Amino acid sequence: MARIVRKRKPEAPPSSPLAAMLEKHLEDLLVKNYSEYTVKNRRTHIGFFVEWCRDRGVTEPTEVTRPILEHYQRYLFHYRQKNGNPLTFRSQLARLVPLKVWFRWMARQRHILNNPASELELPRLEHRLPKTVLTIAEMEKVLAQPDVDDPLGLRDRALMETLYSTGMRRLELANLKLYDLDTERGTAMIRQGKGKKDRVIPIGERAAAWVDKYIRESRPKLAVEPDDHTVFLSNAGEPFSLDHLSALVRTHVDAANIGKRGSCHMFRHCLATFMLENGADIRYIQQMLGHVDIKTT
Repeated sequence: MARIVRKRKPEAPPSSPLAAMLEKHLEDLLVKNYSEYTVKNRRTHIGFFVEWCRDRGVTEPTEVTRPILEHYQRYLFHYRQKNGNPLTFRSQLARLVPLKVWFRWMARQRHILNNPASELELPRLEHRLPKTVLTIAEMEKVLAQPDVDDPLGLRDRALMETLYSTGMRRLELANLKLYDLDTERGTAMIRQGKGKKDRVIPIGERAAAWVDKYIRESRPKLAVEPDDHTVFLSNAGEPFSLDHLSALVRTHVDAANIGKRGSCHMFRHCLATFMLENGADIRYIQQMLGHVDIKTT
């Protein structure tokens, strides 16, 4: 199967001085070795604000004031998605925090005299336990959903077994390479995880066996040239996008009909819970999951 090469469209010039300042900020993040994922999120969340400003005739960085930012914060609070639901406070926070960082950067770079976001009060979040933690029986039912006699089903089983056994993040799974796995020793190398930190984590015998079977029987049928050695490949033979990965896992969770919803991160929560219940040291779990702060674990 030949890979289709699409020509990139030339990027349009920034639509306003405010948009141009966003591009400078993103370039600075890349220079400072922030991940492409972080830069992409900043572009999305700050870009949402830039468009909102443009629609209201605000195009210069110096025109943004604290009242304008507070107006935008109220706009996010009242905003309704296509399904009619409001943005969660966590989603509102995800849009506001990058703005505070951006305006602080502009002030430090002397692009603006004063930082209008310095005293912007952010929404408070309740510290909640994960909503969805499965029992072991429920987890086994989810894992049993794919048809392992089918190449794609075998891939899905190996993929979910890896999530369950290692607790790795969705992005870490999507970026996992063949040379990062040592199934004989039962280890996986996570390169440039959250915070750009590498770590080695264990992978259980059962998960390793499913991964070996997938690599041996299914992956050759999916891979296309040039092969970048990504372990888990989409139906098109390419690395998974994060949204595609979430949708795939969610499909199997829903198909299990266990009355609970979840996706990739659910496996991470379940692993940590099961390990704690079986007496694992919290600091070992912290290191395995790649948490900097033990409170996160």
